Amino acid sequence: MRFSISTAFQPVDHLPALARAADQLGYHSMAVPDHVVDLEELATPYPYTSDGSRRWDSSAAWPDPWVLIGALAAVTTRLQFFTSVYVPAIRNPFQVAKSVGTAAVLSGGRVSLGVGIGWCREEFELLGQDFHTRGRRTDEALALMAELWKPGWTEFEGEFYTAPRLVMEPTPPGRIPILVGGLSEIAFRRAARHDGWVGDMYTTDEAIEIAARIAEVRREVGAEGEFSVITALKDAFLPEHFQRAEAGGITDCWTMPWAYYHGLDCTVEQKIDGMERFAHDVLVPVNG
Repeated sequence: MRFSISTAFQPVDHLPALARAADQLGYHSMAVPDHVVDLEELATPYPYTSDGSRRWDSSAAWPDPWVLIGALAAVTTRLQFFTSVYVPAIRNPFQVAKSVGTAAVLSGGRVSLGVGIGWCREEFELLGQDFHTRGRRTDEALALMAELWKPGWTEFEGEFYTAPRLVMEPTPPGRIPILVGGLSEIAFRRAARHDGWVGDMYTTDEAIEIAARIAEVRREVGAEGEFSVITALKDAFLPEHFQRAEAGGITDCWTMPWAYYHGLDCTVEQKIDGMERFAHDVLVPVNG
């Protein structure tokens, strides 16, 4: 099983040190979340808590994912990066393609684009994007970006986006994997057409059930090849817990390892200590 460090709600000045430690300790990747703004008042409920309340307060940092990934790539050599998850439908897809492609170039191809259709209607409205067409626009934007990332001239004609003959440089060094978040059947089918699925926080049983359903969907659509199932596990602490999840189809677990040893609110030194201890206690026994 591969392990990822979540950067969610961390002080931005902690992140370079955490990235360097993750790079050295054998973690596979860093997961970077996305919001442009955090509005004080929302009518839209947050979909990942039972009462619709947000998990963070107004002091939580939401750095631009691609600026952050570019900076962290510069202080690491092997660590991968993915967004968990980025919302292309609140943005112009040409600018998204430029940002993601540039980060891929600067990182030497260590970037995956994790996407979701978005849940916050008010954020869409603030940025001048239609909330109701976000699913269809996401699918079309992904198709457009795949063309823009190819070398040489391209053009595109879609329902929402049109590109005359053009070229976008720099060209990424390889194909950028696409990961998809969401719990609906539509989200599972969207993920099955791409390279992986990104989840939230689940028990191991819940995660295994989701992985099994996604595997069914992939068989239904005839999908083949490597596929990632990435999530956080609320009840996994020991190597055998993670090994059970891996046997159930979970390929990657994102985590904040310091929480096991020091809690969530701790210094950067304590975070690195927690990452070192988790690597010794879990990464090595699980992966050898």
